[in-house]
Amino acid sequence: MGTTPDQWDFEADVVVVGFGAAGACAALEARQQGASVLVLDRFHGGGATAASGAVVYAGGGTSYQKQAGFNDTPDEMYRYLKLEVGEAVSDVTLRRFCNESIANLAWLEEAGVPFEASLCPFKTSYPPDQYYLYFSGNEQVARYKAQAKPAPRGHRAKGPGISGLTLFHALQQAAVQRGIAVRCQAEAQRLVRSPEGQILGVEGRALKPGSFWTWLHGQLSYLNAKATTYAPDASKQITKVLEQITRAHAGPFRARARKGVVLSAGGFAFNAEWVRQYAPIYLRSLPLGTVADDGAGIALGQSAGGTTARMDRFSMWRFYVPPEALMRGVLVNRQGKRICAEDLYGATQGECIVREGGDAFLVFDAKTYQKGMSTLREQSAFFQMLAMLMMFVLGRKKAPTLRALADKIGVSAEGLEATFRDYNAALESGPNDPLGKAEKYLAPQDTPPFYAVDCSLDSRNGVPGTMLSLGGLVVDEETGEVRRADGSNISGLYAAGRNAVGICSEQYVSGLSIADCVFSGRRAGRHAAQGK
Repeated sequence: MGTTPDQWDFEADVVVVGFGAAGACAALEARQQGASVLVLDRFHGGGATAASGAVVYAGGGTSYQKQAGFNDTPDEMYRYLKLEVGEAVSDVTLRRFCNESIANLAWLEEAGVPFEASLCPFKTSYPPDQYYLYFSGNEQVARYKAQAKPAPRGHRAKGPGISGLTLFHALQQAAVQRGIAVRCQAEAQRLVRSPEGQILGVEGRALKPGSFWTWLHGQLSYLNAKATTYAPDASKQITKVLEQITRAHAGPFRARARKGVVLSAGGFAFNAEWVRQYAPIYLRSLPLGTVADDGAGIALGQSAGGTTARMDRFSMWRFYVPPEALMRGVLVNRQGKRICAEDLYGATQGECIVREGGDAFLVFDAKTYQKGMSTLREQSAFFQMLAMLMMFVLGRKKAPTLRALADKIGVSAEGLEATFRDYNAALESGPNDPLGKAEKYLAPQDTPPFYAVDCSLDSRNGVPGTMLSLGGLVVDEETGEVRRADGSNISGLYAAGRNAVGICSEQYVSGLSIADCVFSGRRAGRHAAQGK
């Protein structure tokens, strides 16, 4: 599409599409390099980051690790992450990510993001408010720590509750203070290109600042950010209203990018058609993020000739801790057979559940139930307390025998009895689990009554699993530029965060996505500021 200068409504050296962690970091880095920056966001900014727990996976010897008594190194961090990252990125890029981890965390602090060294003393999916450093992945699991020295690398931004807003608001304020132009309720719908294919900017539709409809759209957007997780059916209706407001009241705009466009508009977990196309089993889970995670940014990159990869890779989270005591239980499939070590990170267990067809149940005895109930409050954040009460108290099944329990949950009674017989017998000969569960979580499960919690992708009597997409646009790992199928770069077009294939595009670990947003966002912003 051709255009002339007098047709532009906005101009900047770098135009960033999407104002979550990746977009904010790209904008801040580009501005730090001397470029003028315009950020466009479809809603009110924040994206999935604002709705997250604000965990940043960082290591190699951060000040917080040292204060907590851990001497981590970039090499140990690399050795562990190689087990999780696989071939998602090159070894060179993964090493760079590890080597830059301390600097990237310090960079976030300079932008105003607060952290703390208070170490969580128990295994959890997310630490309560008195703790801000924890083992956020599989670092302490036997087969992982055999190859890499464990260290806590989950650095949670210090803020109450789910502290995603704490992290995002710091980045947002830094952007404003540094003169970055931010235009919310502005949807980038197309890339503007010259007849030769050069990236010139973006065009789309935006609501007029200060109008009633803009105010209403903003209020509904804030409400929808919560509804996507806690009231998904209501969220669908709110989304329809938001779309109607945009269609009726938004006007067209064009934004020129003199040096580059950075796509950082999130993943595609909320695009049911794409999920059905690439990995339909995940339709059974609840998408995590915001309704803006519909693949729009990825589609923009494809429209310019960009290619994608790992679109079938998703992360399904099946957390049943806290309380930590539940890891004493046994996770089984429909055949009553054990699936994996129960102290694996929740997303790793989710991968195992998917491989089993999507159905799984955590089964445990009365002693484990009592221990879990007695520690639930002290180990849980408020939102975890609500979820666990639904799953652990209201949704669990109970029976006097394993056979009766098997009938209630629809698994093989013979298989379940055999699994528990073998499991308990193995513990009698010593604390050695054939699947490698840590000794502290090994305890015979033989005291009736017995309990079961549904850990399937679409649990009906508990809490459904949540999922997010991990694949996206293929980028040059040195520059962040989007690549074509032939391996060439699209000059002036970049992708970051979950718009792009990155560090966490094979397997998810808590904090790894935001850490990759910082890493890939800064990379894209730095190179874009240098010009085409």
